[in-house]
Formats: sequence, C-alpha cells, structure tokens
Amino acid sequence: MLLITRKKEDEMMPLSMVKTGEPNVIRKVGGKEETRKFLENLGFVTGGTVTVVSEIGGNMIVNVKDSRVAIGKDMANKIMV
Repeated sequence: MLLITRKKEDEMMPLSMVKTGEPNVIRKVGGKEETRKFLENLGFVTGGTVTVVSEIGGNMIVNVKDSRVAIGKDMANKIMV
C-alpha cells in the first residue's frame, strides 16, 4: 500500500529539514531583526523560492533568487518553508 502525504497549508518546517533538489516557498523568516535583515539581503524573502543544492556537515548551499548562497544550519533553522 502506498501512502501519499500532503503538506498542509499551516505546516511549516525549517529549511534545514527539506530534501535536496526540492523547490520550497519561503513562508517565514525568523530571528532577531538584524538576522532577518541579513537573510533578506541575501534573497530570503517571504513568498520567494529556495532550493537546497547540497548539505555538508549541517552547512547548506541553496539556490535563492538565481544565486547560490552558503548558509549555516543555525541560519537555515530560522528560514521556514
């Protein structure tokens, strides 16, 4: 038997938990004001699309706004998809 699960609209998870190669819509960017501004300047904005390219030791390389950006797991945990 094959079970298909759908992500409910109200379910969010941190970027650090998504599968590699799967595009995700950014739902919320958390953290302190300074952290949110930093991530926003890198292109992590609500409604934008982010795709994890690779993950090594908790650090991630992601595609966001046609750019590749490296972020640590602590930052990835603040980006909810």
